[in-house]
Amino acid sequence: MGAEAGGVAERAERAGRRQRVGRRAVLVGAAAGVVGAGVLARDGLTRWYWRLPWTEKDRVAGAVDYDGAHWIAAASANFMRADRPADYVIDRVVVHVTQGSYGSAVKVFQDPGHEAAAHYIVRKDGHVTQMVREPDVAYHAGNWGYNLRSVGIEHEGFVEHASSFTDEMYAASARLTAAICRRYGIPVDREHVVGHVEVPGTDHTDPGSHWDWDRYMRLVRTA
Repeated sequence: MGAEAGGVAERAERAGRRQRVGRRAVLVGAAAGVVGAGVLARDGLTRWYWRLPWTEKDRVAGAVDYDGAHWIAAASANFMRADRPADYVIDRVVVHVTQGSYGSAVKVFQDPGHEAAAHYIVRKDGHVTQMVREPDVAYHAGNWGYNLRSVGIEHEGFVEHASSFTDEMYAASARLTAAICRRYGIPVDREHVVGHVEVPGTDHTDPGSHWDWDRYMRLVRTA
C-alpha cells in the first residue's frame, strides 16, 4: 500500500513539473509570438511602404542593371515592383530556355495576359535584353519563393536542339551571370546557379540535356 501511495505521489509530482514547464513554454511562446509579430510587421512595412502611391521610389526610364543590355519593358502584370535586395535577398540565378525565338519571347513578356517574364533574354548572337529590373520580382520560376530570391535569364532556342546554344550565347550569358553574382555576393556554384528544371515544384525541363553546365560554370568563374 505504501509503495502504491509513493508511486501515486511521484506521478503527481511529474505531472506538476510538466504543467509548470508547459506553462513556461506557453508564456515564452506567447512573448516570442508578440516579438515575432512585431518583427514581421516592421519587415512588412519595410517591404511595402515605399510602394504606396505617394512614396514609390523613382525609376529612371530605360535604365538597365547590366552594362551593354538593351532595355525593353515587360508588361507590369508580369512582375512585381520591389526593392531587392533590401526587402528580398537575391541568392539565385535561374537559367531558362525560351522554347521559341527571341522575338516571340519579347512579345509574350510584353503581353499582360501571359503573367510571366524573366529579367533578361540572351539571343543566339550574344545580344542581351533586359525586360524586368533586378530589384523587381519577375514571375519566371514557377515557385514564389524562387521568384522572390532569384534573377531569371532566358536563352533563345529550344531544349531539344543543341545548335541553339552558341558560343556567343554561352559567353554573353556567363558574363551576365558573373556580374549578377558579383553584385549580390552569390556563390558561383550549382547550388546557386540553377536550371529551371531544378526549381522545386516546377514542371519545366529547361535548359535541357544539351545545355553544357560544366562549360557554362567554367565561363562564369572566368568572367
